Amino acid sequence: MASGLFLLYKEQGLTSQTAVKRVGRLFGEKKAGHTGTLDPLAEGVLPVLVGRAVKASEFLLTGEKKYIAHLRFGVRSDTEDITGTLVPSDKPLPTETEVLAVLDRFRGEILQVPPMYSALKVDGKKLCDLARKGQEIEREARPIRVYELSAERLSDEEYRLFVHCSKGTYIRTLCADIGEALGVGGVMSRLLRAEAAGYSLSQAHTLAELEALPPEERESLLLPLEEVFSAYPRVTLPPFFARLAHAGAPIYQKKIGTAYPDGEVVALYDGEGLFALAEAKTSDEGDAMLYSLRLFRL
Repeated sequence: MASGLFLLYKEQGLTSQTAVKRVGRLFGEKKAGHTGTLDPLAEGVLPVLVGRAVKASEFLLTGEKKYIAHLRFGVRSDTEDITGTLVPSDKPLPTETEVLAVLDRFRGEILQVPPMYSALKVDGKKLCDLARKGQEIEREARPIRVYELSAERLSDEEYRLFVHCSKGTYIRTLCADIGEALGVGGVMSRLLRAEAAGYSLSQAHTLAELEALPPEERESLLLPLEEVFSAYPRVTLPPFFARLAHAGAPIYQKKIGTAYPDGEVVALYDGEGLFALAEAKTSDEGDAMLYSLRLFRL
């Protein structure tokens, strides 16, 4: 059975879900999932987890991302990008000096209101489904972090943005908010995800490249979980304690000679390789324990 991380270069016009299903079929696996949606308009790195690796999705969702986006000034959109209903502004376009100066407001930790056209759920309903029905509801602003933000002028109305940001950042909303800060409106006209979960464009493969390979060679493009979680501390358990961990039982750290602080996530290995992630926590009795978070192999 195929299992691991496939780095897909998702092309424009394709939904993330459609892309993931095609990847799963090509690997002969029903289970496949992505680690952060890319809109159909967007292209770039889309990490896809295949087989048992799907269980690792929440640990890859926490990663930072890098984008190259095109921001078009002088227009507003209900979707915050060029795919929506566009309403031109009658205000003069900003100067390059004004554009570069306003970026300071959007660096560091900022609050961002998620767009209505998003997959976020409120009371069990997706915002995008409500938006398509013409409904708009109050959304709470969420903290995000923009580590780096710069702009390159392409024309009076079009700029290329370079963004390094935390998870949960909507680049469409960032473009719209920058446009509003300048009083002229703005929409995202193009988006390329250049890096996700620490993986870059140079490591990604298109669906066409995957399809062109014989089935027996496709698995060579899957990154094993051992590599995906290589940055985590490695704990190799003796057979007895490995059996306990496989069964979901917590492990006393003093019995295996470890002393990880509370909150530390470690990779558990047995004689066959990585089989789980565990978190260090102090039990109610005051003992330092390792509690399994995700079992990749029973």
